[in-house]
Amino acid sequence: MILLSVNLAAAVALLLWSVRLIRTGVERAFMPELRRHLKSLSQRPVSAAAGGGIAAMLLQSSTAVALIGGGFVASGMLAPPSALALLLGADLGSAAMARVLMSPVEVIIPFLLLIGIATFFNARSRKTKQVGRIVIGFALVLVSLQMIRTATAPIGENEIVQEISAYFANDLLSAFLIGAVLAWIMHSSLAAILTFATFAASDLIAPPVAAALVIGANLGGAVVPLVLLSAAPRSARQVVVGNLLARGGITLAALCLIVFDVIDLSLLGQNAGQQVVMLHILLNATLVGVGLLGLHVLIRISGALVPASTVDADTTVSALDPNALENTDYALACGQRELLRMAETVQAMLIPVMGLFREWDPQVAQLIEKREDAVDRMHFETKIYLSKLREKNDVGAQSQSSVELVAMANNLEEAADKIAVNLLALAKKMNDEAISFSEQGLADIEQFHDQVVTNTQLALNVLTTGDAEAARQLVAEKDRVRREEQRLQARHLNRLRKRRAASVETTNIHQETLRLLKQINAALCYLAYPIAEKTGDLLGSRLASPRYAGSQT
Repeated sequence: MILLSVNLAAAVALLLWSVRLIRTGVERAFMPELRRHLKSLSQRPVSAAAGGGIAAMLLQSSTAVALIGGGFVASGMLAPPSALALLLGADLGSAAMARVLMSPVEVIIPFLLLIGIATFFNARSRKTKQVGRIVIGFALVLVSLQMIRTATAPIGENEIVQEISAYFANDLLSAFLIGAVLAWIMHSSLAAILTFATFAASDLIAPPVAAALVIGANLGGAVVPLVLLSAAPRSARQVVVGNLLARGGITLAALCLIVFDVIDLSLLGQNAGQQVVMLHILLNATLVGVGLLGLHVLIRISGALVPASTVDADTTVSALDPNALENTDYALACGQRELLRMAETVQAMLIPVMGLFREWDPQVAQLIEKREDAVDRMHFETKIYLSKLREKNDVGAQSQSSVELVAMANNLEEAADKIAVNLLALAKKMNDEAISFSEQGLADIEQFHDQVVTNTQLALNVLTTGDAEAARQLVAEKDRVRREEQRLQARHLNRLRKRRAASVETTNIHQETLRLLKQINAALCYLAYPIAEKTGDLLGSRLASPRYAGSQT
């Protein structure tokens, strides 16, 4: 029994890892394009729901879509009702993907593995390599589901397991709560649904119990983004609270229908696994239909429940432990952790600043300035801490590491200054002079800002993991953003040539905003330079060699 339980736990762990593998591949290869298309689709509720569904199917995670939507709202690029429609559609897309993965397609597993591995190892570009990763992930999801079915077959014959299953058949409320808790623990409602459906298909649990677990997982999945965005601006928290309210009402109604045997599950599929997956799809389809009709009501109710953001004193504890100065490795690790705090604070400044160009909010501006003071303090303390380390110890071979940490801290402080001093001043000037960007100009700036925000998250990943591939991607993003800034500057000049009033009034602010965002991106991309230099991915100079300098071809 112990061995069978270990096999089952390993199968579920593989499922969780496989889903994450797919999401990682999509994020690394297509996240900028995905975010751009999502924002474009999210201007209308119906298209926002459709876009959320497609994104969740690609990312294998409705939570990831919720975080993207929350970022859009926090930066002022998306209204809360549209973001809520995005979340509702994401859950339906995740449900549809569960049906796809539960299909009897085991025969294609070897082909997927061969194609995915061959693509990954022979890829000549980063995107192609990530496509291989995604295909491998799909294959491993199917393998993990096979493993779950194999592991549950003998477990279901155990008398104790049968007694537990019989108990839950008479206590569906407990099954509902367990489903919610497990979805929260897994941080993936998709993985939880697939696990429960496979249990049902293997006759480990009765269909009503599986249905209650699946309904509970729908509620638990809505709690995950609520917790992850608990420190986000109020508008973003409104969206996830509205999603939780809608999902809570629908799941409780569905549970009542199951408890009182109103729904005949046999009508939903040939076996218990198909039945609960179809129930999952119907529940989310109903939620989308009802939710789209009541978007504004849900946002108003959640607005009454979510407290306004307050500018509290910074209560975080510095990572710079003075006792660690006796050990060079530990002290450098403390410096690295403090850099991560700085980078997270810069990210928290960057996300909401674009909303101030649409509508000036003194409280948000005050919060950004407060965070800039915190970055200045961390920058100063980090430099002093590392100078004490060099004074106290012979850092030797690690001398370069301390220099790199100081350089990264300098760049983070520079990025924070450009946000809190320069961008805030431009937004305040527009508010004072009662001017606004043209519709096309604002769309260009918001799109550019979103690309920089995406790279900020990538920079945090690099700082946290030290991943060489992510570092290479971040360095490549610096050049891509530079080219994009040039393209957007040219678009602005074309609008000026047509003498559009809004473009003429805001031309200096428009161009300066693009330039500042490019410089912020460059400062954040520097976090990848030490890793890229060590792996040989960074050239010493962008200048042509003297042999070819000045030549024309």
